[in-house]
Amino acid sequence: MSLRVLIVPDKFKGTLTAEQAAEAIARGWQGVRPGDTLALLPMSDGGDGFGEIISRLLGAGIRRVKTMDAAHRPIEAPWWWHPASRTAVIESARVVGLAQLPRGEFHPFDLDTFGLGAVLADAAGLGATRCLLGIGGSATNDAAFGMARALGWEFLNAHEETVTRWTELRGLSTVRRPGQGRLVEELIVAVDVRNPLLGPEGCSRVYGPQKGLAEFEVAEQNLEQLALVLKRDCNLDFASTPGAGAAGGLGFGLCSFAGATLESGFDLFARFAGLEDRIRSADLILTGEGALDAQTLMGKGVGEIGNLGRRLGVKCLGLAGVVPDVEGARQVFDRTYALTPEFTTREEAFRDPSGWLERLAAKAASETHQA
Repeated sequence: MSLRVLIVPDKFKGTLTAEQAAEAIARGWQGVRPGDTLALLPMSDGGDGFGEIISRLLGAGIRRVKTMDAAHRPIEAPWWWHPASRTAVIESARVVGLAQLPRGEFHPFDLDTFGLGAVLADAAGLGATRCLLGIGGSATNDAAFGMARALGWEFLNAHEETVTRWTELRGLSTVRRPGQGRLVEELIVAVDVRNPLLGPEGCSRVYGPQKGLAEFEVAEQNLEQLALVLKRDCNLDFASTPGAGAAGGLGFGLCSFAGATLESGFDLFARFAGLEDRIRSADLILTGEGALDAQTLMGKGVGEIGNLGRRLGVKCLGLAGVVPDVEGARQVFDRTYALTPEFTTREEAFRDPSGWLERLAAKAASETHQA
């Protein structure tokens, strides 16, 4: 008997976008089970791909603005606009993302979020009253210091000299607000982690290494002083807010400098996608990402898809590059399928990720029967 199959993967980081993954899974599945009805719903919980995925759900059109990347190199960055609801959709990874930079060429001490300010200002200038902003995948660790400077905030040391680099924030003495109020009435920031700004679970120690940051004490001292002066001078106290440490402290900075509200990226996607209704109308869910690992099981989007399937009584299969803990994954998924090491080698999987994911989906389809 034919099945109604909902295909809702996240990106396979470094190899496939969520859209490419969904298409590969669909090809493999349809080749084995041509009678099934497939619905493709690529997902994002706030990182790479957030802009295109959320804008498609909203029916928003693309716009572009001249700005700069995290290394202050000139770029033309996209954002998306839905005029009927006056909603802007912004993906910070397309402005100050790690994937925008040559690998290993820049140290996080030389990077900041200044370029993101121009994108926010462009959206506000067009009349946006609501902004949906995904912040995963950043190259920065400046707690939005650069963005704040672009928006008119002033940072001064004890000699009344302007602080222009986030690595000079240890000497911060005074913060001055810009003359204008908040840019948009409602700024909703999609985050996929709950880390605070500082400490052992803060942005510098947890996410800094993947950006090339090893000087944790230096980074902590600078961000700690920023948080201290903002609390003292502006009554802004977001350092311990869950998600403040997301994207190198960008969660903290957006709350402090732009009046943002942090929300689970998955919950945001689920709301705009009408996800629960889509799952209820399906017989089977196919989801996946590069690694179905401990982070997947602790609240990341793909794991939440599996949890929703269980709650609503719909079987869910997880497809991935690797599944380190198969037994643990069974807490969330009815069955998992991994490319490596059993199905193919890591080298082959990276050489042709789309082709191998298609073959993996075909294997899953061949083993699937009507319950």
